[in-house]
Amino acid sequence: MRKYWFLLLIPLLVFPFVGKCGSVGTFYNFNLQFNPTVPPSNSYTIGNFKLDWNNSSGQLSVLNIAEPEKIIWKTTVNKGFCGAAKGTADITEKAGSFIIRDTKTQITETQKVNSISSDGNQVTVNGTFISGTNMVDYHLVFSLKSENQLHVKLSTNDSSYNRLYLSYECDSSEQFFGLGEQPSHFNHKGKRVPVLIQEQGVGRGDTYSDNPIANVLISAILGNSKGDEYTTYKSIPHYISSKSNSLFLENYEYAEFDFTRNKEVQIEVYTSSLEANIIYAKNPLKAIEEYTTYSGRMHKLPDWILNGAVIGMQGGTQKTYTVWKTLKDAGTPIAAFWLQDWIGQRTTLVGKQLWWNWELDNNQYPKWNTLVDSLQNNGINVMGYINPFIVAVAGNKNNYRRNQYREALTNNFLVKNENGNPYLIQNTSFSSAILDLSDTVCVRWIKDIIKDELIARGLKGWMADFAEAMPFDVTLKNGESPETFHNKYPEVWARINREAIEEAGFGDSIVFFARSGSAKSPAYASLFWQGDQVVNWGQNDGLKSAVTGLMSAGLSGFSYNHSDIGGYTSIGALGISLLQRSKELLWRWMEMSAFTSVFRTHEGLGPDNNYQVYQDTATAKHFARNAKIYVAWNFYRKQLVEEASIKGLPVCRHLFLQYPEDANTYNISYKEFMVGSELLIAPVLNPNTTAVSVYLPAGKWVNVWTQEVYISNGQNFTINNLTNKPAVFYPQGSAVGAQFKQNLNAAGIF
Repeated sequence: MRKYWFLLLIPLLVFPFVGKCGSVGTFYNFNLQFNPTVPPSNSYTIGNFKLDWNNSSGQLSVLNIAEPEKIIWKTTVNKGFCGAAKGTADITEKAGSFIIRDTKTQITETQKVNSISSDGNQVTVNGTFISGTNMVDYHLVFSLKSENQLHVKLSTNDSSYNRLYLSYECDSSEQFFGLGEQPSHFNHKGKRVPVLIQEQGVGRGDTYSDNPIANVLISAILGNSKGDEYTTYKSIPHYISSKSNSLFLENYEYAEFDFTRNKEVQIEVYTSSLEANIIYAKNPLKAIEEYTTYSGRMHKLPDWILNGAVIGMQGGTQKTYTVWKTLKDAGTPIAAFWLQDWIGQRTTLVGKQLWWNWELDNNQYPKWNTLVDSLQNNGINVMGYINPFIVAVAGNKNNYRRNQYREALTNNFLVKNENGNPYLIQNTSFSSAILDLSDTVCVRWIKDIIKDELIARGLKGWMADFAEAMPFDVTLKNGESPETFHNKYPEVWARINREAIEEAGFGDSIVFFARSGSAKSPAYASLFWQGDQVVNWGQNDGLKSAVTGLMSAGLSGFSYNHSDIGGYTSIGALGISLLQRSKELLWRWMEMSAFTSVFRTHEGLGPDNNYQVYQDTATAKHFARNAKIYVAWNFYRKQLVEEASIKGLPVCRHLFLQYPEDANTYNISYKEFMVGSELLIAPVLNPNTTAVSVYLPAGKWVNVWTQEVYISNGQNFTINNLTNKPAVFYPQGSAVGAQFKQNLNAAGIF
């Protein structure tokens, strides 16, 4: 059980939540002043880039000599293109949800350009920001990051100006995509997008027409912490536009990208030194390839996890054997059992939760070694669970052998509050402390736990959960500011897991999957999953959102991503279930997930109230069928995994990536997605229907199930008779499509 335990409680038992992080800034217009002759119009060369200053229009523009007719970045004519302010942020947190209240003073009104100079390696714009009678000098420096990246650094002579702004022009038709894993929107034109890693929330704006009580309960208990359209576990300051223009920040501080203007973009960063990179790319796939030279590229997944389903469950040794038999009898290809409760379960106000003391619980899993050996002898691995919290076991748990909380407390490994005491997060009837991963000694300690307690127990992987809840009102061992460490914490947590595996000598054979991610997390994490969707069909936090998030994350290097089959978060109170996983939803989620990087189940929050893949014979057989479909394209999946490790490209892709000139693809969100370049998937995402409307880009497309050829000029088609499957197409003549069809036949799918 990961989160949202409070949805099972009546409001009187729940502490008040403080809110969400929506965007808190505004678009500022800056005046521009410059001498009519100084600096004069000029063109400057930096590597393959040319930067032009037009003195008559007060405009800077950037191009790359590989495509000189294309302007990849330009400022707005006769308008200021940077500015600054002094700000004080009040950032409050509850259980990983944040609200920001920012007070700004001395917001600069005018940008004055005094000079532009070049030393051959960089171009520097020097000038003055003016706010009433207040003035501060600034420096905007362009330098070469790489052959296809131009680095931009903005700073002032006064570090108290800790809000910096970069403004520039875009085409009115230009659309903007990316910014991490965004479950609600793929296209951000018209939006102001905050960059803050945090809990996704419950519902995120969805309402439940068939469960009005659930709507009331969520609002009453959570307030604004139910999330909104831009609360996400993986918020990344990087976008790609419909013109294949791309830009990313190197800053970890809170930022906002403002796309609300039709012909302008503005970026605000809570920093005294803004650092960005402008990418030149001929197409969006090249932009991803270029960006991932910075973020890092994901390691190749081992073959074992690609060869079948990963079965998520709890309940102990005997239940594992029972479920194994049920799924085996149904003919399910199984890659692993993911046993989340290997560390034991505890009884709390809401029932069963996990003990966050990272050692095997022999009571929960007696004869552990026999279980692991039995599974592995049948080609099935075992996976577990860990997170960067720690709980006190003394006086609470009877069968612990090692008190890791006491070890962490004694060695000063815990994040401290402003009073110098361990920062505790309340979770139902117990509190948990946060490991201070800025402390190199603490890092060695938790890596040793991973090696000694997880790897040595035979685990071939685990969920590396959480990492989005680092508060801002804390003191860190290395003295780093929480304003930077908050968004960095997920990648540090991923790096620790990676290093522990490598130090133990297991390389890429062990797979850990992470929920939260920051810019460089792809360099470390083996795999990502999308977190805790509600067990319904919702566009913002249900099955539909899982498709949108899958596609958006791929633009920022999250090449292997997937969701809990069936979703996670159910809703209930006073023993009454208000929202639970239905059989139909579970079946449709299986069908969609059969075309993602990894095919993994989760019993969800409150397993007894959620339909399970092993619950009846028909469902077990349908699960086995979809696992076989997943296996049928394994030959292609391995190719895409290889490509991802070399180029950073996602396995699952938005149509825009393959058809960037087709404007009809820009506003597709959840309705369909591509696997590589060769498979197009349109899952059934609504209840009580067996038809979908699918957009097919121009060309000839073959329906996998019927072999009917659709000749498209770039149009929508209605596909019927999808009782137990999604619509699946491949381009006519595709060798991958033909092999997939052949493999489906061999597996008896037809």
